[in-house]
Amino acid sequence: MSTPLQPSEIDLALKELPEWTYEDERLNREFEFGSFPTALAFITRMGFEAEAMNHHPEIYCVDNHVALALTSIDADMKLTQRDVLLAHRIEAVAAEFAGKSCGEKC
Repeated sequence: MSTPLQPSEIDLALKELPEWTYEDERLNREFEFGSFPTALAFITRMGFEAEAMNHHPEIYCVDNHVALALTSIDADMKLTQRDVLLAHRIEAVAAEFAGKSCGEKC
């Protein structure tokens, strides 16, 4: 079982991830892309990062908006360091998509 983060560790993670919020034991982030295909391409690319970690976010996609929530099942649905690491990887993927709209290379 993974170890849940302490409140001070969560605060530190949020300082490192300023676009993320912490609510209901989850790290949450919303993204807006130039188009629905770009949003789907982001989800696919991000999915490879999640799969490599064997750690899968909750994903909601409507039109060009993507909302993610990270929590750890093996820590009784609490936040762990693995969630924070995946959030950092997701941020790196999002940077790859900044300003793109499919039609461009996605």
